[in-house]
Amino acid sequence: MTSPHTLLNPSELAPPRGFSHVVIPTVGRLVFLAGQAAQLSDGTVGGTTMAEQFDIAARNVVTALAGAGALPQHLVSLQIFVTDVYAYRTALKEIGPSYRRWFGNHYPAIALFEIKGLFDPAAMIELVGIAVVPD
Repeated sequence: MTSPHTLLNPSELAPPRGFSHVVIPTVGRLVFLAGQAAQLSDGTVGGTTMAEQFDIAARNVVTALAGAGALPQHLVSLQIFVTDVYAYRTALKEIGPSYRRWFGNHYPAIALFEIKGLFDPAAMIELVGIAVVPD
């Protein structure tokens, strides 16, 4: 009997655009990032638009990675939580350059989730990442 998994063909997936379907990391040290919102160093949320908050949150992800001795290209997974997926989609033309500014052309496995709210009511977006720093 043939396993149903042997019938699957990865070429049947839609082409990834701005993300990877699968990431297979090298052996290394795992780094788990707490959710990074658009918090400034004083703890307040900066930015009044989705794109502005994405930029600050992405900077915070890169800063947290650096604190663990990791680089943006070490990210294997990035989860994006937003309070308004329509606002996120509408801001993609602004978010794209910001993404590349902080993460380059590296695209980990990415998922986007619309949620009811974040801990700070002023926050519209929060990024959660997992990185693997090669040995």
